[in-house]
Amino acid sequence: MTVVEPLSAPIELHFDYTRSLGPTLSRFMTGLAGRTVVGGRGSDGTVYVPPLEYDPATGAAITEFVDVADRGEVLSWSWAAEPLPGQPLERPFAWVLVKLDGADTGLLHALDVPSPDAVRTGMRVQARWAAEPAGHIRDIVCFDPETDAATAEPISGLDAVSMMTTPVFLGVQHSASVQETRYLQGLREGRLLGQRCPQCRKVYIPPRGACPVDGVPTEEEVELPDRGTVTTFCIVNVPFLGQRIPPPYVAAYVLLDGADIAFLHLILDCAAEDVRMGMRVEAAWKPREEWEFGLQNITHFRPTGEPDAEYDTFKEHL
Repeated sequence: MTVVEPLSAPIELHFDYTRSLGPTLSRFMTGLAGRTVVGGRGSDGTVYVPPLEYDPATGAAITEFVDVADRGEVLSWSWAAEPLPGQPLERPFAWVLVKLDGADTGLLHALDVPSPDAVRTGMRVQARWAAEPAGHIRDIVCFDPETDAATAEPISGLDAVSMMTTPVFLGVQHSASVQETRYLQGLREGRLLGQRCPQCRKVYIPPRGACPVDGVPTEEEVELPDRGTVTTFCIVNVPFLGQRIPPPYVAAYVLLDGADIAFLHLILDCAAEDVRMGMRVEAAWKPREEWEFGLQNITHFRPTGEPDAEYDTFKEHL
């Protein structure tokens, strides 16, 4: 195999995570929307903020809720010199655990101070409330060093908060293996490249550096055709955020001719109810000028019109 320089590229994953809160966290988030901090009292008198759903000592549901102050003292802290996107503040700040007056546990949040010299364990802090409540932990923008000034007035008459949406973001710099690099380079050339195990002779695509059956390196490169067989599939009927294809449509595992492992892709250009195990399919490629380093060069697979493959030819790959 030709020695290649491994590819490297940033990968970003982001989505909105929406969850139902349940009665306990609903009480807490509804309180925050009204500029009030709510804690839950355990069987031993400990006040937990945020409130726990179940008592750590007895396992019983916590049903007693108490309001605590929106100011307290710093239990511990860590300096964030280079804030990441989506964090509470865009300038350097301190992460702090704050034990609010009336609570017995620490609440994690941001403290807005100019330098690490301005924060210390035991210092008094107070909440800075958001101008527009949303029923989210970010209704507290951050904490500030305590002053004599009163914090914002509570808001009454709000509806209970039962759902919460939190944006999730993960960014990594992915460096591909030599085998993965060859695979990605092949896709950019319109080729499907796998690797063959020298011992069991199985062909893997995407390639693997070592055979999972024998544990030996896979060094022989194999070019595979862009047609194969549907082994298993799922008809997607439920719409979801960010969906690019209107349902119903089919996601299926396709076993390329000559391969010993199937990979997941879309089956289009036919009715969803016509897709079946054993259906023969071929790749639908983007125009050549749009090819990049990725499997997205194949937009989907489509029926070839050939007779279905016999079950015995793919039963070991389900």
